[in-house]
Order: sequence, then structure tokens, then C-alpha cells
Amino acid sequence: MSPSSEPGGSEPGVSEPGGPAAGASEVDVVLPAALHARPAGAVVRAAAAFTATVEIRCAGKSAPARSALRLMSLNAPAGTTVTVHATGDDAPAAARAVAEVLATSE
Repeated sequence: MSPSSEPGGSEPGVSEPGGPAAGASEVDVVLPAALHARPAGAVVRAAAAFTATVEIRCAGKSAPARSALRLMSLNAPAGTTVTVHATGDDAPAAARAVAEVLATSE
């Protein structure tokens, strides 16, 4: 069996340039608190500062980081690991900024 034939072969953290897609970045974050209105609003404000398209992925679902309502619909409780996925020219900075907001949310 080759490693490339197994599903889920990528490691958590920031993906390497040229990984899944050039100009893309991913960061895994364990939520210290549920993704409710206050942290969702903070994510929206953080994502708005960048031109990159940012989405949050959780348990097979995804939501754009610029929609607080869609973020809350992920129903992500405290302790859940979510993935911040960003694409675009400033994707690494956008992913880090949104991940920082999520990692410090209350």
C-alpha cells in the first residue's frame, strides 16, 4: 500500500505551499468555547480584513467565515477541532488571523 492511496493522509496544521492548491492555507484549531454569536462575529470581523476566501470546516460541514449565521449553524461545541481553510493571495495570513480568533474565543 502506498501512503498516497490512504484517505486523510495530510497532517494537521498549516499546509505547505503547493499542497492541496497553490495559494491555499489550512490551520486546525481546537475550540475553547462553543462557536456561538460572539466568536462568530469576531471571526467575521477578522475575515473581512483580508481578500482571501475563508471557510470553517467542522464534522463534514463548512461555512464561509464572513457569515456569522452560517458559522453558528455548524453547531461546533467546545473541544471540537475545526479547520480554517483559506484561498487567495493573502490566504496564510487570513487563516492564521481567523484561527487566532477561534483559539482565543470565549
